[in-house]
Amino acid sequence: MAEFLSLQEVAERLGVHYMTAYRYVRLGMLPAHKEGSTWRVGLVDVEAFQRGDGAGRPTGSLPRPRAGGGRWIARLESRLLAGDGAGAWQVLEAAMASGADLQGIELEIVTPAMVSIGERWAAGEIDIAAEHQASVIVMRLLGRLGARFVKRGRTRGSVVLGSVAGDRHGLPVMILADLLAAARFEVVDLGCDVPAGSFVHAARAAQRLVAVGISVTTPDLDGPAAGTVAAIHSALVDVPVLVGGWAIAGMDHATALGADGWAADGGAAVALVESLAG
Repeated sequence: MAEFLSLQEVAERLGVHYMTAYRYVRLGMLPAHKEGSTWRVGLVDVEAFQRGDGAGRPTGSLPRPRAGGGRWIARLESRLLAGDGAGAWQVLEAAMASGADLQGIELEIVTPAMVSIGERWAAGEIDIAAEHQASVIVMRLLGRLGARFVKRGRTRGSVVLGSVAGDRHGLPVMILADLLAAARFEVVDLGCDVPAGSFVHAARAAQRLVAVGISVTTPDLDGPAAGTVAAIHSALVDVPVLVGGWAIAGMDHATALGADGWAADGGAAVALVESLAG
């Protein structure tokens, strides 16, 4: 019978931080599947990964944390769980003073901290109230950071973003909106739980529309996601519709929903939009 490891066990075997092992899985470098809310990785795949003949041995393409690694993540998580918004901002300011860039702050500190908090809630270690409070604080932090991503000058076109109806996770959309703004795109951020008709309305009103991006982080929303993609395609025939988020397993899944493209993470999403903008 095949033996499977938790992400923590994978991290220990590979000699890396837990979040590094998580990124290997999220980028498709290490095959994995979910059992409930827990990622499981086959021992045979970990061994192949170590030998360098697995799905994607690290070769330097995986971005290294530019903000001090796990110490900033742990400090931010501690402040978030304490409900200390001012302290959380001080952690980010200290990370930036140490050389972290804005993208590193959001992708390599804020995101891992929130992933860890979500996993701790799923494991019953913390109450949902703590997770919600942390999310609210992070939204305020991102609000303070957001203006710093915007570049002056002519934009490369606009992108409409939002989470599919039924998905109440708005943080991934906020982070992607910032990354696209830094790449000189005008972003129409519709937030979370967006009806299909609202995506269509915003897309019709957008100037020089490059694409519509739909975030799906909550499982079992394939129906609303496919319906939203179909509605946008029906109203704007030539507009690419892209999907992403933890509930989308990959390009095959995205294609089954009718989407024109899929991105595994924020960086890949920006690259995909840039390729469409030309």
